[in-house]
Amino acid sequence: MADEDSAIRVSRALPEIATERDIRSTTLYREAEQLAHRLRQPGHGALSDAFDLHASPCGRHASFTGVIVDTLEGTPPTGIFRIALESGEVTPIGANTGKARHARHSPNGRWLAFIADARGIGDDQLHLADLTNGSVRTAARVTGWVETLRWSRDGTQILLGVAGTSADVSSGQGATTHGGEMNAHAAWMPRLDGTAGTDRRSAWVYTMASDTARPLSPPNCNIWEADWAGGARLVAIASAGAHEGAWYDAHLTLIEARTGVTQLAYQPNAQLGCLATSPDGRWAAFVEALCSDRLIVAGDLMLADLDSGDTRRLDTGGVDITSLEWRSADQLLLAGHQGLATVIGCWSFEHGWRETWRSIERTTAGRYATIAGIGDDGDCLMIGESFFVGPEIARVAAGAYQTIRPLHDEAKSDLTDFSSVAPFRWQAADGLELEGWLLGSSGDGPAPLLVDLHGGPILHWRASWLGRSNLVSLMLLARGYAIFLPNPRGSSGHGQAFARRVLGDMGGADSADCLAGIDALIAAGIADPAQVSLTGLSYGGYLAAWLATQEDRFAAAVPVAPITSFVTHHLQSNIPEFAPLFLADAPTRAGSRFWSRSPLGFAENVRTPVLGICGALDRCTPPEEARQFHDALRARGATSALLTYQEGHGVRSWPAALDAAARTVGWIEHFSAARRHASEMDI
Repeated sequence: MADEDSAIRVSRALPEIATERDIRSTTLYREAEQLAHRLRQPGHGALSDAFDLHASPCGRHASFTGVIVDTLEGTPPTGIFRIALESGEVTPIGANTGKARHARHSPNGRWLAFIADARGIGDDQLHLADLTNGSVRTAARVTGWVETLRWSRDGTQILLGVAGTSADVSSGQGATTHGGEMNAHAAWMPRLDGTAGTDRRSAWVYTMASDTARPLSPPNCNIWEADWAGGARLVAIASAGAHEGAWYDAHLTLIEARTGVTQLAYQPNAQLGCLATSPDGRWAAFVEALCSDRLIVAGDLMLADLDSGDTRRLDTGGVDITSLEWRSADQLLLAGHQGLATVIGCWSFEHGWRETWRSIERTTAGRYATIAGIGDDGDCLMIGESFFVGPEIARVAAGAYQTIRPLHDEAKSDLTDFSSVAPFRWQAADGLELEGWLLGSSGDGPAPLLVDLHGGPILHWRASWLGRSNLVSLMLLARGYAIFLPNPRGSSGHGQAFARRVLGDMGGADSADCLAGIDALIAAGIADPAQVSLTGLSYGGYLAAWLATQEDRFAAAVPVAPITSFVTHHLQSNIPEFAPLFLADAPTRAGSRFWSRSPLGFAENVRTPVLGICGALDRCTPPEEARQFHDALRARGATSALLTYQEGHGVRSWPAALDAAARTVGWIEHFSAARRHASEMDI
């Protein structure tokens, strides 16, 4: 294997791709590498991805975090770039040799504040670029690492979200201990768990005139998100506990800036995110929703009057809100999802909700839709993309989508030669209408099918660019496979009632929804019933493992970063609150869903060849989850292999990602062909 610290444990009857540690000379690995070269263009100085767009106050420029790949080694560096919206000309801000992100313009447009790791060891600190002369400087250091920043209305101060040195990053960011990077040069040092204060998040204030930073929030208040609420107070999403799972019970709190005195502003019934305050500091807008993971929030738009304490739920036409921004004292710019569509709109005190744009063919970069306001009347900027066309800087004005600049060579990022794409709709066993996506299947006759199950369970599939991280789908599409991306009950985009259908029933009706979708594809003559394979990451990995224990119909399964026992996950994960919340049960109750919905307890049923993939550094779904399932399968004589990479939640760095893609494709191809052959022999 390319990663010298990776390990593979194998049993019997495995293809060569699963028995050799170093596969870099194989055809499959070289194919994955060539595809990554096409998409990322390493060594050419070309932008290949972008996120976190922010418009300047004048409306003539925007800044974003861009990715330029030098080599397919490690994780690519990220830098700050500025684009002239009229000409599309892009210029870098600073050297962009490490990890830089989260650029925000000052209210007067002179300064660009951003977060950067100048030393390359996870030491994220505030940096300031003077846009009048191009100079960049590091601001006063904080104790810990900076996660977020927000300018004060007058531009004299910056509110910083600061995480302790041993705080975990969220599952969507990799679910590792961030501070571990700072000690990477001393691998023998232990990880410290339970050290007071080192995992706590706090709010700091940086003052421009004096170049000083000081903590602002009280030590007993863990700050997940915060914003200014006038000059004398902050509003924050906060919790008493500091560990990653404490976020599930966070609430909205007011903090007096001078004294640190706190006051409960809103106690939610679910999770909170996307916090932003109005220019006058009176109103706090935020999203309340049932959520699987921190920073992955889609749901109801809420408005809190910070003076009176009243909070109300706003009507957004059934759209799950994922991004919000105050454009004036009485108007919010919003983005979100409804069904398969990405939707943009406005909400105002005078007119309420007004939709300005929607599309199922095009969406934005990010876990969910995000946009940046520009001008008035709902106009905005976005990093637009679709399944087969790479990211571009775009504007939505007067309800029309306009490309400003593709981020790199369109001929390289355009993947439309791979396949077709279409929504696919079917009916669950209980009559619930469901939808997802079907990629490929444009040829004659039934095709081999890969079912890719999304994480969460509160997440969904939308038209995100496959070139970012889905080499497996692209390689299989090129081989004539169809790819099914189902959004079962619990998925985002259908409101909170739909999302809550998965509560207390993980692995129940949602897994049956996926089976019903597969049956519908077979009945339509699209999928070959003898060549249906499963994969998925995180909760999708759980479903892939779970379905392999419940049905003897799959050619292959590749669960990535799965949960295989809710009991051990509850005891070892950094989010022990997850399973009790979503199972609505307790591990100590005899016969509880902690036991009855865990794949590990049904390992003896498995006849499907299973390739497990996990990350040794994963704190969200620890590697023991995949390892114990593999050991149980092997002990029962099942066909199983396990890949353990030196990664967190998902395989994110190169060349490990190439290695994992090649092995996954090889596993699926080998056992799909074997299953097809066995089916023909039976006939």
